[in-house]
Amino acid sequence: MVRFGKKLMADQVPEWRGYYINYKLMKKKVKQYGQQVQQGEKDRRRVLKDFSKMLDDQIETIVLFLLEQQGRLASRIEKLGKQRAILAEQPDISAIAELREAYREVGLDLIKLLKFVDLNATGIRKILKKFDKRFSYRFTDYYVSSRSNHPYSQLQQVFKHVGVGAVVGALSRNLADLQERQGSYLSIYDQPSSALKDPIIDMINSSVDRLTRSTNFLRFLGQHALIAQEESPSTAGEEEIEDQKYHFVSLMLNLVNTFLYMVNTYIIVPTADDYSVSLGAASTVCGVVIGSMAVAQVFSSVYFSAWSNKSYFKPLVFSSIVLFLGNVCYAMAYDTKSLTVLIVGRLLCGFGSARAVNRRYISDCVPARIRMQASAGFVSASALGMACGPALAGLLQWRFKIYMVTFSQSTLPGWLMAVAWLLYLVWLCISFKEPNRSTEADDTPHNRASGQSVDIGQVENGLAQPLLGDSESKQIEDDDDDEEDGSEESVQGSRGPATSIGSAYRLLTPSVKVQLLIYFMLKYAMEILLSESSVITNHYFNWNTSSVAIFLAILGLTVLPINAVVGTYISNMFEDRQLLMASQITLLVGIIFSFKVTSTYSVIQYVVSALITFVSAEVLEGVNLSLLSSVMSSRLSRGTYNGGLLSTEAGTLARVVADCTITAAGYLGIGSLLNVTLLPSLVICAASIACTFLTYNSLF
Repeated sequence: MVRFGKKLMADQVPEWRGYYINYKLMKKKVKQYGQQVQQGEKDRRRVLKDFSKMLDDQIETIVLFLLEQQGRLASRIEKLGKQRAILAEQPDISAIAELREAYREVGLDLIKLLKFVDLNATGIRKILKKFDKRFSYRFTDYYVSSRSNHPYSQLQQVFKHVGVGAVVGALSRNLADLQERQGSYLSIYDQPSSALKDPIIDMINSSVDRLTRSTNFLRFLGQHALIAQEESPSTAGEEEIEDQKYHFVSLMLNLVNTFLYMVNTYIIVPTADDYSVSLGAASTVCGVVIGSMAVAQVFSSVYFSAWSNKSYFKPLVFSSIVLFLGNVCYAMAYDTKSLTVLIVGRLLCGFGSARAVNRRYISDCVPARIRMQASAGFVSASALGMACGPALAGLLQWRFKIYMVTFSQSTLPGWLMAVAWLLYLVWLCISFKEPNRSTEADDTPHNRASGQSVDIGQVENGLAQPLLGDSESKQIEDDDDDEEDGSEESVQGSRGPATSIGSAYRLLTPSVKVQLLIYFMLKYAMEILLSESSVITNHYFNWNTSSVAIFLAILGLTVLPINAVVGTYISNMFEDRQLLMASQITLLVGIIFSFKVTSTYSVIQYVVSALITFVSAEVLEGVNLSLLSSVMSSRLSRGTYNGGLLSTEAGTLARVVADCTITAAGYLGIGSLLNVTLLPSLVICAASIACTFLTYNSLF
């Protein structure tokens, strides 16, 4: 902190000194607040209100000065534009050169202004982190999300460099135009084949990129509760407690469990239709086969969430054993000639879903200083598993027998995963270290983990809520006190965590219900696309298992890059609710483009529409998580029936309904399967867009 204070003083523009964040004063105030609370002179509620007002005043000073400077830059560009218009009619080489230099001077001043924004954004981030560290609050979550997403936000000017893009664009266009004109007036041979970019524009873009990275972290800090806990513990005692609970190998075992489960989920998708046919069923029964795992997961999510209140090791052992047995049943169904055994095997795999335990372990047992990296590992493991599952299925193209047991492209996925879970179980029993739960606070919020980008179960990673509710009129309390999250919750007569799915549902506001509907919709659309891909591509294009596996693996590999781009760049340029609406519309376009409306159906149409649908659903899922974490009740941030569980159940039910739709549509014939299964996706997507429009103003 001392280093930043000195840097702030050293890098300030002297004539702008009174408009920077008063970091030294803010630090003194934080220290005074700590002493006043300790001595009982002020309560926590008063401290939070005073600190919020002081920081609001600081930001207002910064923003008003920023707007003033942007106006001056715009005025200078406007005047230079008039000169450029005159030179366009009466060209003069020396005058053009002078005009270019004038534009460059504006560019240099813009860079100076961008540095002003960058320093203040860093100061805001650091003082919020210092406040959270001093008081052990999660105040940053509330402050950033409420101020940056409000319709009258001043913080957006700092976080999203509002208005700067227009100035950068005007400078770029005018400098390029002048450069082109100057070359043409000298000689046609001096004109380069492509216009050179002026170095000042590169400098401006570098400054914008640096500012984007600086503010992107703070924005995600306020929206994703797990990443928000990257601060070091407030005291040496708390750090020691966290270190006692943390065990690196145990964390790795949880991440490996996440990876293997996602592989287990998707490894059968390319071959499920062939397996169903070999057992005497229709190829579209693959929907039931694939969806059986999701059906069981609806129930396993609840009991694993409750079980993790008492232990992490035992549920992981149980998960591994059940998944081993489930995969053995899946593989043995071929030799027993039983579709029932096949479905029972997948049901057992679903009952072994320990993702709630994986999330909970990261949330509770990983020190705050590395929790963000652990969360990213959870997201990456899920995404990698989604891509590796179909890829492995494409490689398992052998057929042989050992005694009376058949090994083929249909059964090998089951045998491979059975061996993998057996080896994992041995490693788990040898290496896992159960954390000392006596060191955990009784009121620790659970299920706080959430990923960046995003994986296919990003909302499933769990949500921890801001200290405050959605409006400044709500009561301000810390984690040790009761919380009041608005009238809708007060009606329930209880301020503790929800005790059942029903009580949790009653805490949902209309905005949250819309977000859950959107999550249901995107999971439904993705499941339809993935689960029926083998049947559709075989019917229309005669793709073999390897081709389907490659296609699905490529889709899975887009998860991390897409979320990285959205989280790092696009989310800094637009509001979450704008991205939410745009990605839903894009998803709707992808679904519409997927319909077969002519006598022929081309590979290009299918692949392009699938990419549009899948990518837009991935973008939508990440934005959906951000908004959910902002608007969901804080009473749903802890306990067994938390917001993460509700999100998981919504997504899992969507998968179940989608897979059942595929099987039901199969009775109408393979030729009708595509359009019949896409129709519900179209209707639900249109409904979610309408609901988003109706609640748009409350999504901040």
